[in-house]
This record gives sequence, C-alpha cells and structure tokens, in this order.
Amino acid sequence: MAIAARKSGDVILELSNISLSFGGVKALTDISFDVREHEIRAIIGPNGAGKSSMLNVINGVYRPQQGAIRFHGEVRTDMNTHDAARYGIARTFQNIALFKGMSVLDNIMTGRNLMMKATFIEQAIYFGRARREEMEHRRRVEQIIDFLEIQHIRKTPVGRLPYGLQKRVELARALAAEPKMLLLDEPMAGMNVEEKQDMCRFVLDTNDQFGTTIVLIEHDMGVVMDISDRVVVLDYGKKIGDGTPEEIRANPAVISAYLGTVH
Repeated sequence: MAIAARKSGDVILELSNISLSFGGVKALTDISFDVREHEIRAIIGPNGAGKSSMLNVINGVYRPQQGAIRFHGEVRTDMNTHDAARYGIARTFQNIALFKGMSVLDNIMTGRNLMMKATFIEQAIYFGRARREEMEHRRRVEQIIDFLEIQHIRKTPVGRLPYGLQKRVELARALAAEPKMLLLDEPMAGMNVEEKQDMCRFVLDTNDQFGTTIVLIEHDMGVVMDISDRVVVLDYGKKIGDGTPEEIRANPAVISAYLGTVH
C-alpha cells in the first residue's frame, strides 16, 4: 500500500536528551528526536524498548528526570496529562480504555469534555448555553462517526463490540478532542488483515483531511513502512535509528537489533 509523500511543516515537538528511570531501572536514556507538523512519525522497537514510556513522557503521564520537551517552541517541563489535553495532544492506549457499559456515541462525547463551558447547574436544567453546547458537540461527534464509518453501532454499548470496532471507537473519542497531535499506542494490535487495512486508511485520512500530526507505536513493519514519513527506533531505552522508512530499512544497527538479518 504505497502512498504519495506528504508535505511536513515546521518542528512542533522537540524532545532533547530525555532520560527516565524507575528506581534503578532505566526506561529511556538520552533520547532526542523531533516531530514535524502534519507528519506521521512512527516509534518502533522490540518489546521493552521504551516506546510506551516515550508516549507517556510526551503527554505528561511521566516526567523525565533529565532532558527538555518543547511543544510549539515552548518548554513544557511540568506538563501533566490535563495540560497535554489543553495544548491539543490526544491519546489512544495499547489496552483499550473505554466505558464498556456506555454507548459508542456517549463514549465519543467524553472526548469533548474540555470544550464544555456550561456550569453544572446549566447542565442539570439543560437550558440556554448547556443546550446549545450539547447540540454543537453532538453535531461534531456525528461527523466523526460518519468519518470512521461506525453509524450502524452508534447506540450500541461498547462492551458488546468486537475488538477491532472498539479500537475504532477509541480513535473516534481521541478525534472528538480535535487534537493538534494524536498519539496512537499500537492502534492495530490484535486486528486481522481487513481491520488493519481499515485502520491504516483512517489514520491516513485523519492526517490528510484534518491535518493532524500523528505519532504512533506499531509492531507491524509493513504498516510502519507504508504509512510513516519518519521512523525513530528504540532498543533497551536507547535510540539506535532515526530517519525515513528507506533509511531505517538500510540501517545496520536496526537490522541487527530489530528487523532481522538481510538475505
């Protein structure tokens, strides 16, 4: 599934000399890379390489002991998850984190939470600003439902859905926040071939139609090499490669540590 090259913009996220430890265990060691506006930036590496830890640093779950994080040119040393959401960073998770008893529509609506300005009392009586807000939020959510082609399950409780559709609902909830940057932690894990093809298409369309910058972790090398603009490779918490898919394919350190021997 080859794709045409996209035009990337200026650097919007810069990670400089990031180190993260848990007690005596080093999760990340002196890692630096950047992300450009509108690109799809992949992070790959073997299990335990530090990929999810790096996403957790980017969106404020973890605070590194060393290094600097700059988002849109400003240092975000003390950023937490709430700050990250306000700055326009949304996230999906390796393990699905949805409200299983709620409908697809209601799950996606939770992604609009930071945009809701009505007070608790206004929401309770459902009058004036609260009513206007909910109508606008529902309109936007319905657009996302159409975009991800999940109209037929919009009223279905999420817990009744197969795994692949739950992954799509989680993507929808992240998109509901209208993020500038979208972090995807193994969005295609556990999917069959058809489901992966659909998810690839939605990731590419999100990047193209919404202009969303995407940082993703993915183990399927075919997917990574097909949809990514640049790839950073981690191994045991250290960076061993950084470049275009073509450069990564030819990198001896990456071949040795991750991709296997070239025949």
